[in-house]
Amino acid sequence: MSKRGELTREHILATAKRLIMENGFAGTSVDDILKAAEVSKGAFFHHFKSRADLASKLLRWHAAQDITMFRTLAAEAEATHDDPYDQLTRFLTDFETYISNPTEPSRGCMYAVFTYESEVFDEDVTSLVADTLREWSAIYIRKFQEVIDRYPPRRPVSAKQLSEMIVSLIEGGLVLQRAFGNTQITARQSEHFRAYLDLLFADSREAA
Repeated sequence: MSKRGELTREHILATAKRLIMENGFAGTSVDDILKAAEVSKGAFFHHFKSRADLASKLLRWHAAQDITMFRTLAAEAEATHDDPYDQLTRFLTDFETYISNPTEPSRGCMYAVFTYESEVFDEDVTSLVADTLREWSAIYIRKFQEVIDRYPPRRPVSAKQLSEMIVSLIEGGLVLQRAFGNTQITARQSEHFRAYLDLLFADSREAA
């Protein structure tokens, strides 16, 4: 694909994402996307076979960006700190900065949109949502397990349980951000989660 073609494809995907996040997939037509992106039908169908094909490629595009972001934050934390707890703290705080960026406020969660409207998608699309969330969770599980191995928690808890908690907080926070128009909610919930982690691992960290 030429550079110009790639830019057009990215522009269509970014426009479709914005519209779908605002109106849902069912409420967003190809004509809506063409008008907002200011592209022709020919340009659209050059890159996407159908509206369903757009949905699949949009989700894969969005998921790839998310996973890259999480992996980058984890790598930067690991490059900066040797202690797994310090790495985890840096990882979480960097995400809080990212998710509360006032110049690019989140309008909700793409995975929630695709999950709530799952009946209009093929099975491979709904499976991709689950696979992406598992891959996202796996990054958290690895970081939590490293902390648990070094600092036994004061109450029994698994890395998977902690991962499910933070992912649930993030997803719920994004819903509240959309409902209340407040870009700080998800970051605040992550801050509360870090306070919980401080209590959970305080004894063993002090002993060390």
